[in-house]
Amino acid sequence: MIDRDQVLHVARLARLELSEDEVERMSGELSKILDHIEKIGELDDLDGVEPTSHVVALENVLRPDEPRPSWPRERVLAEAPDAAGNGFRVPSPGA
Repeated sequence: MIDRDQVLHVARLARLELSEDEVERMSGELSKILDHIEKIGELDDLDGVEPTSHVVALENVLRPDEPRPSWPRERVLAEAPDAAGNGFRVPSPGA
C-alpha cells in the first residue's frame, strides 16, 4: 500500500498539485497498479514471452518517403501575390 507521503512525493516530482481527495484516490490506484505488477512478476512461464508495447500488432501506415517532382517555379510564382525575381516578397516582421 502506498501511503500519503509517497503519493505527495510522486506528485511533487511530477509537479502536480493534488487535493486531499485526489491524494487518497491516487494512493489506492497506485497501490492497485503495484499489486498487479507484483502478480505479473509471480508468473513462472514468462521466459519465452517477447516484450510488447501494444496488445495488437501494429504496422506502419505511412507511405514510403519517395522524392517526387515539385511544381515548376514559374507556376508557383504565378500564384504568388508579390513575386520578385525567383522568389516571394513578404512584409518585414518589423513593418
